[in-house]
Amino acid sequence: MTTDHQQALLGEWLPGATLVKDLSWGLVGTTVLLLNHNDQLYIAKAGDDADTNIDREVRAHREWLTPWTSRGRAPRLAHSDAEAKLLVTHYLPGDLVEGTPDEHDPGTYHKAGVLLAQLHEQLTVDDEDFEAAENAKSLAWLDGPHRITPDVVSRLRDEVTSWPTPPSTLVPTHGDWQPRNWLTHEGAVSVIDFGRAELRPAWGDFGRLAAQQFRRNPALEAAFLNGYGADPRDPVTWRRSRIREAIGTTCWAYRVGSEDYEQQGHRMIAEALTAGT
Repeated sequence: MTTDHQQALLGEWLPGATLVKDLSWGLVGTTVLLLNHNDQLYIAKAGDDADTNIDREVRAHREWLTPWTSRGRAPRLAHSDAEAKLLVTHYLPGDLVEGTPDEHDPGTYHKAGVLLAQLHEQLTVDDEDFEAAENAKSLAWLDGPHRITPDVVSRLRDEVTSWPTPPSTLVPTHGDWQPRNWLTHEGAVSVIDFGRAELRPAWGDFGRLAAQQFRRNPALEAAFLNGYGADPRDPVTWRRSRIREAIGTTCWAYRVGSEDYEQQGHRMIAEALTAGT
């Protein structure tokens, strides 16, 4: 684990646990381990000093995931200490959807749409400040290091600063809703990784899919919406969401050194700026 304190806590929670596999992604400072304790499998996640995800993941487990965990559609929380940036969940069996035939199967997306609706329908919160805060985040990304060309930066700034800031209706969102965080097991779809879970507008969970799988195969979007229900996106707010998502993806990918995601981000910016024009 990352720190002595995290190692000590893990030793208290799962004494004598053995490492099965290191599942860490490598781009950010989060350690993810598959552990065996008394012939039971667990996932341990530990954040570094810069981590902001563990706290959000703990909150999601405590407040929003019961509709899924009660049916084996999300991992159950075993132990957590948000201050120590450490959590342990029971292992959830299944195979990642990304990179398999299931990623191209409309049936997968119908099931994922049903699951997402169950998350979103639990709670609604009115927020007067969400839009202004999101605009500020986008401008902060543009103020930092990136490889977006100056002329595009200028267009993005002009666009973001022109937007109104109306009240928003927020719901519990996953924040990274896409096949790399879906599992299939015995015909069912389940969900992992809640490090970006937060209260946002419902359309916030459509961004990853729209930039990737939906773009390549509209039948997947149709199946997803059939499972989810009414499409929460309207053209005006969806344009703002796409541009913010594109800015964040591009700048984040540059900072962590992921050239593939950075190139995807540049494409997302170009497509978002021309959408509807």
